[in-house]
Amino acid sequence: MIISGFTMVRNATKLYYPVKASILSILPVVDEFVIALGDSDADDRTLQEIESIGSPKIRVIRSAWDVKRFPGGAEYARQTDIAKGHCRGDWLFYLQSDEVVHEKYLPEIRRRCEALLHTPTVEGLLFRYRHFWGDYEHHIVSHAWYPREIRIIRNDPDIHSWRDAQSFRRIPDFDGVDYFRRTHTRKLRVAAVDAEIFHYGWVRPPGLMQKKTVAFESHRLGGAEPVAPDAAPDAFNYGRIDRLKRFNGTHPAVMEDFIRRMSWADQLYPANPRVIRHKHDRLKYRALTFVEQHFLRGNHIMGFKNYELIRV
Repeated sequence: MIISGFTMVRNATKLYYPVKASILSILPVVDEFVIALGDSDADDRTLQEIESIGSPKIRVIRSAWDVKRFPGGAEYARQTDIAKGHCRGDWLFYLQSDEVVHEKYLPEIRRRCEALLHTPTVEGLLFRYRHFWGDYEHHIVSHAWYPREIRIIRNDPDIHSWRDAQSFRRIPDFDGVDYFRRTHTRKLRVAAVDAEIFHYGWVRPPGLMQKKTVAFESHRLGGAEPVAPDAAPDAFNYGRIDRLKRFNGTHPAVMEDFIRRMSWADQLYPANPRVIRHKHDRLKYRALTFVEQHFLRGNHIMGFKNYELIRV
C-alpha cells in the first residue's frame, strides 16, 4: 500500500499559514508528499520553508495561478488537482496548508487505509474537524461550520477537487474548467476514520488575518479588488471570542513553534470594543447549534454534506 500526501499553496509564509507544520504532521504516514507551489510574491518564503524540512519524500511542482479564468475559489480546486495528478499512491491524503493532524491519530489513519484498501466501494475517508478561531484556546462548534470533511481519497482520475477545494467529487469526463459542476457528477462514498483535522485557518495576527481575507475575496472575484484600499480595515475583528468553546486538549507537537509565537492576545475581544457578529455568532445559527448539540448528538440539520457515508 502506498499513501501520497498532497497539497497546493501560495504565499504561505507571507499570510501566516503553518505550511511546514501541516506537511510534517502527516509525513510519517505517507510515502511521498506532492506540493503544487504557486507563483508566490517576491517577499514570500514558502519554498524555503518547505525545503527546510529536508525530506526526500517531498516533491514540489511549480504552477501558475489564473484566478481570472477560475474565479469563485475554483483556482484552489484546480491547483489541488494539479498536485493530485502527480501522486502515485493508492490512497491520497490531502491537507490544506492551514490543516494539521495530531500525531496520536497517525496509527489509526494507516490502519484504516490498510483495512479498506481492497474495499472498492469506499472511495475516501471522512475526518472530524476542529476549527480554531482567533487564538489556540478557542474553537468553533456551530451549524455555520462544517463538522466533517473528506481528506483521503482513492487515486482515481474521475475524482476531482470541487468548488473551492473544500471537498472532492466524482466528475466523469471532466473538462478541466467547471469546478462547480453538479450535473452528471456524484458525491463520494466514504467511510469514517476516528481522526480529527485541526484547522488553524482563522488563527493569525489580526493584521495578517485581514490580508488573508482580502486575498481570498480577490481570488473569489477573479482577481478584482474586493474593497477600495482606503476603505479596508487594517485588522480583522474576531468578535466575541469569549462566547466560544475553550480547548483543553493538546495541540499537534509540530505546532509548538507557531503556538509559541502567539503575540496578539491583547488585540482580541474584549480588548477590542467594537463587536462584530460573524456568521457563527448570529442568533439563527446559535439556535440551530444548540438544538444540534443538545438533542441531535452534533448532527447538522440540513447542513452541507458533500459525501455519502457508508458503514464499513
